[in-house]
Amino acid sequence: MDEAFARHYANGVERDRLVTDGDSLELVRTLALLQTALPPPPARILDVGGGPGIYAARLAAAGYDVGLVDVHPLHVEQARAHGTFDAALGDARRLDDSDESADAVLLLGPLYHLTKHEDRIQALSEARRVVRAGGLVAVAVIHRFASLLDGTRQGFLADPRFVEIVKRDLLEGQHRNPDNVEGWFTTAYFHLPYEICEEVEASGLTVERLVGVEGPGGWFEASRDVALTAAGIAEDIPA
Repeated sequence: MDEAFARHYANGVERDRLVTDGDSLELVRTLALLQTALPPPPARILDVGGGPGIYAARLAAAGYDVGLVDVHPLHVEQARAHGTFDAALGDARRLDDSDESADAVLLLGPLYHLTKHEDRIQALSEARRVVRAGGLVAVAVIHRFASLLDGTRQGFLADPRFVEIVKRDLLEGQHRNPDNVEGWFTTAYFHLPYEICEEVEASGLTVERLVGVEGPGGWFEASRDVALTAAGIAEDIPA
């Protein structure tokens, strides 16, 4: 693990991020999109980079046979505490699961924390290996403009250090927090829409849909209903 990444998640920030003050827009939208694409229970789902198990727990409660893999020991410990699915320490690039052993594979975190192109291809290739023929691989990435928008919304752009971070993000997609400022995101890669499609195809998978998750409601203080409407209207427009 990248040292900054390990330190960022060691404080437990991920455990409640999606459920503080109720289910987040990200959680609600992701579950809704998965519901339209996943095979019915009790299909086998491998949640790679599943963190503390928020998605795995919801899917297990819906009747799925879920296994979770994560690279951070704290996340695995927190995931095991749910008690409704298996959780193991592992690397998205080198899965222990056998060929075609899952009906669906989720990569909702690894692709934006693997900053090298070849590592992302390897993670996608591993997902292709362990998913059954015709099965689903669901991948989440962070958009190239995320820090620009977040920095505008939260006022981080008033800090010259954040301005430099955003400049690199926009130029290279490589996001870093060199001063380890609390509240700023950690080591990551931010995609442009065409890039994730190219990486998926390069791994031997086929792109079925490229879908926006949170939409503009993720950046503005809109009501839940309005945010969901906005996300749904624009979800199939990559730009």
